[in-house]
Amino acid sequence: MRPLRRSDAATWQRLRRDGADWLAPWEATLPPGAGVPPASYGQMVRILRRRARAGAGYAFAIEVEGQMVGQVTVNAVTGGSAQSASLGYWIGPGHAGRGITPTAVALVADHLLDVMDLHRLEVAVRPENVASLRVVAKLGLEEVGLAREYLHIAGRWCDHRVFQVVADDRPGRLLARVLETS
Repeated sequence: MRPLRRSDAATWQRLRRDGADWLAPWEATLPPGAGVPPASYGQMVRILRRRARAGAGYAFAIEVEGQMVGQVTVNAVTGGSAQSASLGYWIGPGHAGRGITPTAVALVADHLLDVMDLHRLEVAVRPENVASLRVVAKLGLEEVGLAREYLHIAGRWCDHRVFQVVADDRPGRLLARVLETS
């Protein structure tokens, strides 16, 4: 795991292009009137870096053997009495099913809970996204319910199953859970 870099542009674009059919059903989109998505990879990285400096979110490249294969994004970082964040992730289809994504999410989550002292992390998954449901199962996250029309995905509002981990309910680290199930 490492921060997303401008120099990742070609690899990121190739992964997204080659995995377009794989990723499209789960891809977050902006509803009408909500603004314009970043026009380029460079603009997206600038926005993500600005959010990171403000402590509002973070983007990490998932790297295997020196090559970027996916991304974990931390959104909606909230301090104060909430101390929480939301996690999203994707991986290129050629790397799926090898335990890379659960390991990457566990590393980021453990850092957020142990180093950044967040109290609660949330992951929202489309009910039909079997691959992502396997990720949260390997992490041992608690399901807290169904959020109707939770996120705008692939051009429409979609329901999501919501999962969480609370720092106090986590005996050991999430990485240990993933390694036990591998």
